[in-house]
Amino acid sequence: MTARSTDGPARAGSVRTAFVPAARLAGWAERFGAAHGGFRLNDDDDGVRLVAADGAVALLQTPWPADGRPGRGADPLERLASLAAQPRRIGLLLIRRGGYGAAVASEGVILASKVGAKYVQSRSAAGGQSQQRFARRRANQADALVESAADHARQVFASQGFEYLVPGGDRALADLALQQPALSGYAQYPRLVYLDAPDPRAAVLKKAAADACAVRVHVMDPPL
Repeated sequence: MTARSTDGPARAGSVRTAFVPAARLAGWAERFGAAHGGFRLNDDDDGVRLVAADGAVALLQTPWPADGRPGRGADPLERLASLAAQPRRIGLLLIRRGGYGAAVASEGVILASKVGAKYVQSRSAAGGQSQQRFARRRANQADALVESAADHARQVFASQGFEYLVPGGDRALADLALQQPALSGYAQYPRLVYLDAPDPRAAVLKKAAADACAVRVHVMDPPL
């Protein structure tokens, strides 16, 4: 009787995302190489890949495009870190059902900001007229939240100039806020990668500013 292997196909490893400041990127890459048996560099259209000897892969993405100001360095990793270290200003608009936050930041540091709290009820399982009344009330609350967020963002944005817009939180609410007349002058700014964020508070806004100015790193562990 012939023995058969019970091993199935290799399963993909887990994927996680981290934000690494430009000044710490070289050290992060060194630790990644030490943990995975070294790596080779691939400069792809979507970022710089660190392909490790054990099959792990790290995709490094700059926080903003070169826009005629490329980074300098001897290899793709150094050039990416140099580009990410450039002191460019961003405008942040975070909004969720629990509130909103707006800021202008540079080099991960907030230069001006505003946070506010508004409440939008969760969806109801009730039916009939009660559900209709609830839906109207919820829609009114969402409208008030969006209008307030847009108005305060306009005040913050007007206080400091910036180059790029970074929306975050609830994507639908952020899009609605950017469609408000108060932000018509900013809605056409180049937009950077959307940030996933919890209900905006001062600490959340501070972390979002640091993350938006850092290198975004997607690490794919070796296949199992």
